[in-house]
Amino acid sequence: MVYLKWLSRIVLFLLLLGFSVRNLEPVTLNFFLGYQWHEPLVVVLLAFTLMGVLLGLLAIVPMFVRQRRDLARLRREIRKKDEMFFVQHGETPSLGDVATAGHGE
Repeated sequence: MVYLKWLSRIVLFLLLLGFSVRNLEPVTLNFFLGYQWHEPLVVVLLAFTLMGVLLGLLAIVPMFVRQRRDLARLRREIRKKDEMFFVQHGETPSLGDVATAGHGE
């Protein structure tokens, strides 16, 4: 399995290397207000691919932050319920009991 993973990485690298070598012709991008950018095609494609990845990651950040906040809230609720469980039953919880009290029974 490890050999297959490395073989696929080498093949992908060689394909990308071949693509970049075949696309070294300079291109000109014309922006607004007369700005121009002269670079090889492969550099332009790489730059726009990286910008797309960064924009995608930035789009995910609010959802990630919201999920982390919800997870912290749910963990606090579980901790409170575990504490209430042990208080009601007059027991002193050990560290292992607090993590699993009332769950999976």
